[in-house]
Amino acid sequence: MISTLLVANRGEIACRIFRTCDELGIRTVAVHSDADENALHARVAGTAVRLPGAAPAETYLRGDLIVKAALAAGADAVHPGYGFLSENADFARAVGDAGLTWIGPSPAAIEAMASKTRAKELMGIAALAESDVTEADLPVLVKAAAGGGGRGMRIVRRLEELSAALEGARAEAASAFGDGEVFVEPYLEHGRHVEVQILADTHGTVWPLGTRDCSLQRRHQKVIEEAPAPGLTEGLAEELRTLAVRAARSVSYVGAGTVEFLVADGRAHFLEMNTRLQVEHPVTEAVFGIDLVAEQIRVAEGHALEKEPPRARGHAIEARVYAEDPARDWAPQTGTLHRLAVPAGVRLDTGYTDGDTIGVHYDPMLAKVVAHAPTRAEALRRLAGALERAELHGPVTNRDLLVRSLRHEEFTAARMDTGFYPRHLAALTAPAPDPYAPLAAALADAHGRSRFGGWRNLPSRPQVKRYEMAGEEHEVHYTHTRDGLTAEGVRVVHADARVVVLEADGVQRRFEVFAYGDEVHVGATRLTALPRFPDPAAQLAPGSLVAPMPGTVVRVAEGLVEGAPVTAGQPLIWLEAMKMQHRITAPAAGTLTALPVSAGQQVQPGTLLAVVEEFSS
Repeated sequence: MISTLLVANRGEIACRIFRTCDELGIRTVAVHSDADENALHARVAGTAVRLPGAAPAETYLRGDLIVKAALAAGADAVHPGYGFLSENADFARAVGDAGLTWIGPSPAAIEAMASKTRAKELMGIAALAESDVTEADLPVLVKAAAGGGGRGMRIVRRLEELSAALEGARAEAASAFGDGEVFVEPYLEHGRHVEVQILADTHGTVWPLGTRDCSLQRRHQKVIEEAPAPGLTEGLAEELRTLAVRAARSVSYVGAGTVEFLVADGRAHFLEMNTRLQVEHPVTEAVFGIDLVAEQIRVAEGHALEKEPPRARGHAIEARVYAEDPARDWAPQTGTLHRLAVPAGVRLDTGYTDGDTIGVHYDPMLAKVVAHAPTRAEALRRLAGALERAELHGPVTNRDLLVRSLRHEEFTAARMDTGFYPRHLAALTAPAPDPYAPLAAALADAHGRSRFGGWRNLPSRPQVKRYEMAGEEHEVHYTHTRDGLTAEGVRVVHADARVVVLEADGVQRRFEVFAYGDEVHVGATRLTALPRFPDPAAQLAPGSLVAPMPGTVVRVAEGLVEGAPVTAGQPLIWLEAMKMQHRITAPAAGTLTALPVSAGQQVQPGTLLAVVEEFSS
């Protein structure tokens, strides 16, 4: 029996595994980088061990340090979570060699399936050779052989882009997984991403735990997942389950794993087998009423599964909440997470709590929110409503995108595919701010400043407050009177520092206001209070490109020098942050008049990267 378990991971997945361990009475051990010393997963574990030496982004890739930490803390088992070393056969072997129980498949199974190229060979599918790609093969997808999560992936639509895509994918894969191997496969534009969860024991039983649809993706990383996958014929669903069991049996698989397919024109195309737990496993847990982590532990202890899996009930949908700005090429966001709370009735898996800092070193996922209901329509409504009412105070998130996606007619009708966001992103991210939010923010702020009386006997000019909301500046006016605060066009029913009630056209609306310095949240709307008199020195020259986040300049376009002409959209600089590379492109055709950064340089948000002086028309 396992008594003490170390999780070789961080954040949300570590916290989620610890929760099951607590229920089973298993002691827990966390590992952490210096950047994660005060992270939630390090705080909730029974024991936390610092991983020394390596840079934060590389710490969790040091299998030797993790094994040493497990032995030092008295652990007798290791759970890899997902990402990092979860599909690294050498790490699994090192854990076993140290006398520790590995919560996962055998190293041999990992070696057979964790490399997507070897998995395809095992299933009788050949990858495209890089040198053999022709115009007729386009579009193609360059893909990391190890790992997942959208890292190390590039779509190539023109042959001249292939070389750069291979180079970028290799660098990103090496940074995220410690393995820079990539391969090329055909890219199906309008397929659905469907997968089958499996669970297998050491006694020959393999459970195919239904299907999941994970078609809504950005940068090839899943955003919304659901179980079961809607709209599949029973024949196709059975084919997927059969293929998944076949893949598991072909490598004598043990533990939890996922077999992924692209479904197009009623046909299933094998993609890969992930030899680990998946981020989206909660939807399967909800539908089947099981705890997959608990089952993983029982299987590792040698217990046998029942001959048949539990019966599936209802529908579950999961949304991943990211600290990112979808309207700005999904740019990750950093800063203080002041508040994270969701209404009752949904499941919240997170590695953050109020007051935590969202840093630059790791994936920007803040939480997973999961709704389960008897029908898909009810689950959709429940999840969208919960996200809309969630308190997410801090950096910009993808919350509005998620709510709009869940309510989009194409998604509600289950007609979505992996091209959903490329088709609809502009509409889904179009600003739709609440027009009364700035006034509510100003009145709440005014209440806090007028406790000793702000009105005058003589008529006075209205007070003015300015806010930035959805990228635009909004100016609001209000007046202090003997009877309280007033504003033109509405009746101020109530106003204090936390709650404002306004009436317009006979309809009253209640606003909850939370202020954190200049950052103000009015319901689901995020605003920034602006100074009355902007500092002229803070203004940047037209055409200035600044770092949207902390990161490292990993590359400057070859031959790029000050005075060089550039074209609109031309990549100038590659910035690495949160294990992903982000391109900084020229906003317009013009001349590069400044290039103050170089490869290897660390930058902070707002750091000037380049200036492009637009050609005059």
